[in-house]
Amino acid sequence: MLTVSSVEALRDQVAQWKQQDNIIGFVPTMGNLHAGHLALIDRAKQAADKVVASIFVNPTQFGPNEDFDSYPRTMDADSEALVQHETDLLFTPSVETMYGTGGQTMMVHVPDELNDMLCGVSRPGHFNGVATVVSKLFNQVQPDIAVFGQKDFQQLAVIRQLVKDLAFPIEIIGHETMREADGLAMSSRNNYLAEQERQLAPHLQKALLELTEQIKTGRQKTETAIKNTLKQLEENGFDVEYVEIRRQSDLKTPELGDNSLVALVAAKLGRTRLIDNCLFELE
Repeated sequence: MLTVSSVEALRDQVAQWKQQDNIIGFVPTMGNLHAGHLALIDRAKQAADKVVASIFVNPTQFGPNEDFDSYPRTMDADSEALVQHETDLLFTPSVETMYGTGGQTMMVHVPDELNDMLCGVSRPGHFNGVATVVSKLFNQVQPDIAVFGQKDFQQLAVIRQLVKDLAFPIEIIGHETMREADGLAMSSRNNYLAEQERQLAPHLQKALLELTEQIKTGRQKTETAIKNTLKQLEENGFDVEYVEIRRQSDLKTPELGDNSLVALVAAKLGRTRLIDNCLFELE
């Protein structure tokens, strides 16, 4: 695996591959890699001839009271894992490479209808930071395909809209959420959970599965089912931020006849914020 930190070296290598008619796949990450990230690499390898991964902890997507400084940085272990999964190139830019040294940078603004709901309510500016860094990385790597996990479903929706609106010639592939044996969605932030909190955390997925089953079978109206889910999570120690049912296609509130839906949740256990979702279809 080739590791580069400059845009020039990255572009030189990608240009050589493209001259050989290779399809370029891309998986952007913030490092501290787990099996969920590596599944994205494996998926990219299925669709591309050469796979580029990036590791960059992006400051513009962290709020003032979030964990940018303490976010785990495990470059040596991450690099070894990427080698084992036959990644072709690792791009490790610095903050200065991505944002310059002048203190000001052009930002991408996500439309309010995607920005000011769900996770965007408690994390103002977060998705602008995501859209900005992904736009920069897309321009630097110039991939043919890019793979993102479905656990961050709102992020995936933002990136799909970004590619459409800014006319990036990139196919976006969403990959199913990878889970621990007990059902907890894999996340770097799971490492922040205390032992007792980690035992409670799988209730998040369990509650979502019960919620979707109630709606699919018609046993409960959506509003009642959501209230029951909120109560269930609070009784299990969660500080719930939201539980919502939205359309898969655009995350808008479902209307009569909308059958492809997604249940989404964000909640805290102690100081750790967890998110999860469950896609489902109505008959």
